Amino acid sequence: MLQTCILSRYCEGEFQRQYYPTYGVDFLRRRTNIQGDRYVTLIIWDVSGHAIKSSMLDKYLYGANIVLLVFDITNLSSFIHINDWMNAVRKFQITTPPVMAIIANKCKIILFTGDMEHQRAVSVDKQVRLANDNGYSAHSVSARTGENVNISLQRICAETLGIRLSRVEQEAQQSVVTAEIVAPPISPLHRGVHLQPSTICLIQ
Repeated sequence: MLQTCILSRYCEGEFQRQYYPTYGVDFLRRRTNIQGDRYVTLIIWDVSGHAIKSSMLDKYLYGANIVLLVFDITNLSSFIHINDWMNAVRKFQITTPPVMAIIANKCKIILFTGDMEHQRAVSVDKQVRLANDNGYSAHSVSARTGENVNISLQRICAETLGIRLSRVEQEAQQSVVTAEIVAPPISPLHRGVHLQPSTICLIQ
């Protein structure tokens, strides 16, 4: 479900609130600009977490250029399960090993966005250490808000193609995240009292 939410956000610009488990594998496609006039068409295989025990796993991995290992920052077992997937990929004799990346979902990258950062069970240090120890890149995204989804996938694609992205090119892929301003609850002591509107915005 985690990778499904991220891929739905990336390919369709939507966040799936309803849970529809992936059975086996689903397919998605997106044509995207990597740099200048260079475009690539991504054929994405959304593989179920249960597929790790499937006899079809070698078919899913055959010819893959990129493998994304996704975990939920609020679920420690999903992070531990990353090791099982790394071992599963290494087990197959692949002529050209795919570029691999570890992606943390449900992150709060920008201060004013919510998601599930307050329930984090896996530290950023653990994710980065696991990625560095295995020569992978590490990314933090939020499928719910769309934060870092586009830029993370662009960076991974650029790495695969051996392209170095400029800061401007990376910023062009950053999505605009909207924040809802919620009125604070009124204290019983202030009920009936007219308060002057404030021009100060407090972000917590």
